[in-house]
Amino acid sequence: MSPAAILVLAFGMSVDAFAAALSRGATAPRVRARDAVRAGAVFGLVETATPVIGWGLGALAASSIAAVDHWVAFILLGLVGAHSLAAALRRPDAAAPPARPRRWLLLATALGTSIDAMAVGVSLAVLGAEIWLIAPAIGLATFLMATGGMFAGRLLGSRAGRYAEGFAGLALIGLGTSILLEHLVG
Repeated sequence: MSPAAILVLAFGMSVDAFAAALSRGATAPRVRARDAVRAGAVFGLVETATPVIGWGLGALAASSIAAVDHWVAFILLGLVGAHSLAAALRRPDAAAPPARPRRWLLLATALGTSIDAMAVGVSLAVLGAEIWLIAPAIGLATFLMATGGMFAGRLLGSRAGRYAEGFAGLALIGLGTSILLEHLVG
């Protein structure tokens, strides 16, 4: 995978966490640096682990689907992208979690926003991608986006998260299409 594709993937995968953190920041009475960094760290660590888990599962099945790996990547990235796009279109602008959620709720939110990363991990395995480079890139991008999302939420409100999630969905669909075209044309 090229560095540009890794960058698109990393930031595309982090937008769900950004949107969730943006909503948390928009409803918090105040956003302290340690709260924003804690949220970013939780989202980032979970988002690093889930593609590795998916990659492990995908690696087990990679040899049996090698002839159609580009279609698998296209379909999985397309579905994840379409899910993000649909979520952005149906989410009300004012939807937001409670102002001071418990720590377990932060972890549950991080897990919920990273399930799609597991599917992407499967795609990466069938493509033979270097997960040990890509997963930390996704985690770092998620840490930065979620931490920044907490602060931005106080300034922008939850509406911006909706648009960011829609853009990320389109980016993932584009990445899946690019992989498919690269294998079919090249």
